[in-house]
Amino acid sequence: MATTADIKRGLVIEFNNGLFSIIEFQHVKPGKGPAFVRTKLKNITTGKVIDNTFSAGHKITTARVERRPYQYLYRDDIGYHFMDTNTYEQVSMEEDLINAPKFLKDGQEVELLFHAEEEKILGCELPQHVVLTVTEAAPGVRGNTATNATKNAVVETGATIQVPMFIEQDEVVKISTVDGSYVERVK
Repeated sequence: MATTADIKRGLVIEFNNGLFSIIEFQHVKPGKGPAFVRTKLKNITTGKVIDNTFSAGHKITTARVERRPYQYLYRDDIGYHFMDTNTYEQVSMEEDLINAPKFLKDGQEVELLFHAEEEKILGCELPQHVVLTVTEAAPGVRGNTATNATKNAVVETGATIQVPMFIEQDEVVKISTVDGSYVERVK
């Protein structure tokens, strides 16, 4: 058992019959009344973010969540298959447990989240940025660059993203897995 004094970013707690990761927190000591802690909690299984306020000294139950390196292998009817890079053990999971499945490419390194006590897979997190090759992009039309104009481009995983007009086919780009946005061209 822990208290609100132990709250920090990334801590996983058991709350409302689920596992939540603390995204943000703020200790507040008002002039009148007792102190409290405002938090933003992200449900690990669904990804939903909620706001919650704990009174100071409130008891919270922490959960041990381990991040283990895995390598993405392939996808089939069962789901997505990953291999432990240390033991070569393979596991499969459904698409809804992966934070950005459209950017997964064969052989990519990812982190699987495990509930340590139950050895249950909670999810799969890709790195914050991935580097992919553009396989299809319409040519940029001269004169369309007066503003931050973008166009659709298809990357090697089959995902469609918005890129600047100067990006051509077969170029390598860095993409944010958080929101699927173009970051920069990779040389």
